[in-house]
Amino acid sequence: MSSISIIGTGNMARTIGARAITGGNTVEVMGRDRSKAADLAQALGGGTTTGEWGTAPAGDIVIVALLYDGVVPAIAQYGDALAGKVVVDISNPFNSTFDGLAHREETSIAQEAAKAVPAGASVVKAFNTVFRHVLEKGRPDVFLAGDDARAKASVAAFVESLGMRPLDVGGLKMAHWLEGAGVVTVGLANHGVGNLDFALGITELPV
Repeated sequence: MSSISIIGTGNMARTIGARAITGGNTVEVMGRDRSKAADLAQALGGGTTTGEWGTAPAGDIVIVALLYDGVVPAIAQYGDALAGKVVVDISNPFNSTFDGLAHREETSIAQEAAKAVPAGASVVKAFNTVFRHVLEKGRPDVFLAGDDARAKASVAAFVESLGMRPLDVGGLKMAHWLEGAGVVTVGLANHGVGNLDFALGITELPV
């Protein structure tokens, strides 16, 4: 099982933390508001601990569960404390109308995060194509993008511990397209599917 630190105390932090505990992983919660982090750790149970914001996370995998515009600033604030860690960006940089990306260039929050992490740290994009309550109750496919094979393997093992299927889409430049897939999920929720009770996945033909 994996050792996980979660930066953030919102709904996705709570959902991933709960699934992680159920999957037998160790979890640490880190929030700017220490009392919120302590409350979340207590709610998660399972030996969940709290860490001091900006200090070295206890987990080998650090999940940044923040809104997209807070991801890179938080990583920059942590700085060398993230050395040697696998940093997972789960964010979706939606524009104000939720029909496009907030950044106009062919980049991604994960790629920008990779510029900010210290030497020896690796960034993986994951979980951004899954709505929170599907992540809470379902067993969706989880797409991963990253340049470090070992980092992706560790995140894949964590995803499997949650009872979900990790699927590697390629290098970190593919994070841009995963963010685009996040936009597609919102379009489907608003139009073709009409609700939030689904996740994108892969259907394989029988051999």
